[in-house]
Amino acid sequence: MSILFNILVFLHIVGAAMIVGYWIATLREPTVHPRQRDGAFLQLLTGIAMMGVIPLLPDADANYFKLGVKFAIGVAVAVLAVIGTRKVKKGEPVSTGLAHGVGGLALVNIAIATLWN
Repeated sequence: MSILFNILVFLHIVGAAMIVGYWIATLREPTVHPRQRDGAFLQLLTGIAMMGVIPLLPDADANYFKLGVKFAIGVAVAVLAVIGTRKVKKGEPVSTGLAHGVGGLALVNIAIATLWN
């Protein structure tokens, strides 16, 4: 199970990199890229899968309140990314707040994951 968990962690980090990487790349002209939506969905799926694997790991001591906060923020990132991607697809402008909401909330989620013990 630990190998599966480590693979899920790797994919979870890739999803975060997709969101934050595109956000940083478009800071001068904020927008939402479709890969940010894909990264948000990847993070949600791997996060849910990791929560299912945690009880099967030896010596697993999960902070479920922290994971719940991360899940709520992850859902918000995914919703904002979907809204932004739909606006881009329709040719409508994406507000700066929406674009920064996607990247900024993802960055907050990374901070929670790494700094909250």
